[in-house]
Amino acid sequence: MAAAPMLARRARAQSDADPASSSTRPALRVLLGSGDASPSSGGMFTYNGRLYRGTFTRGSDGAVVNLVDIEEYLYSVVPSEMAPRWPAPALQAQAICSRTYVLQRSDPRRTYDLVPSEVNQVYHGVAGESVDATAAVDATAGRVLTYNGSFAQIAYSSCCGGHTEASADAWNTTPIPYLQGVVCTSCGDSPNYRWNAALALDAIAARYAAQMAPFGNLTSIAIAARDPSGRARNFTLLGQHGSLPVKGSAFRTAVGPRTLRSLLVFDVRPPLAGSIAIGGGGLGHGVGLCQWGARGMALQNRRAEEILAQYFPQTKVDYLNR
Repeated sequence: MAAAPMLARRARAQSDADPASSSTRPALRVLLGSGDASPSSGGMFTYNGRLYRGTFTRGSDGAVVNLVDIEEYLYSVVPSEMAPRWPAPALQAQAICSRTYVLQRSDPRRTYDLVPSEVNQVYHGVAGESVDATAAVDATAGRVLTYNGSFAQIAYSSCCGGHTEASADAWNTTPIPYLQGVVCTSCGDSPNYRWNAALALDAIAARYAAQMAPFGNLTSIAIAARDPSGRARNFTLLGQHGSLPVKGSAFRTAVGPRTLRSLLVFDVRPPLAGSIAIGGGGLGHGVGLCQWGARGMALQNRRAEEILAQYFPQTKVDYLNR
């Protein structure tokens, strides 16, 4: 498949301007942080005892920046973001997403492109690599997801619970045509497809002590509004003398994203023994690629392109430099 001319020009311009470009493929600058770094053999180096591909520089503050070819970067990212023993089409879909994520966000005007954590994408160097994930990266080399000739905006999470979330609803941003939220029928094998959680009233009350002061002691919580995917847009904290409205995303952050695994909450039961029981589904924000859904589709013999078309409708898989 031929790349869109605009995409090819953008990729070449970025490569020419980016001081981290050290190969015929785009190179990245990953900010590892402060620590000890020294060259190793085979085009690698060590940082705090861990082996990395590529080379490194130090910023004016002494922080180590890894200069690495994008495909070699993905060797570590893909198995860090998705279970490396999952079927090849799922890993290939993840590789295309992760590659596009980098290129859509990389900016040569900054001193680095990415950090190696969930803030961007998890990156552990050579220790994070796996044979199957490397094969998936190689099988999709140079392939990216595009919309109208430009890199698509990429998001992914573990399990959507049966319906992905629109980016505009998740983050209160301008709607994106290919991130509107879709029905997913393939993530039912996830251990987080359905879950129950207990939220301690006193812990919630402590987090909202100042805001709840005019309303008396916290007695319960309720879902005040849902978005089209069924996720809680707003909660209400009920007190003895009134109630406090709280945005769903802020409430999840306050109680902990591993406690309230997603905002796809089906029911909130009355307090019992000082706790509120919540039943929900999914893990994560739910926008874009559902990783467990990708696994399920791959087990149904669906190709990576079909997986991406499911979760990013109206986009297409393109080649970066051809």
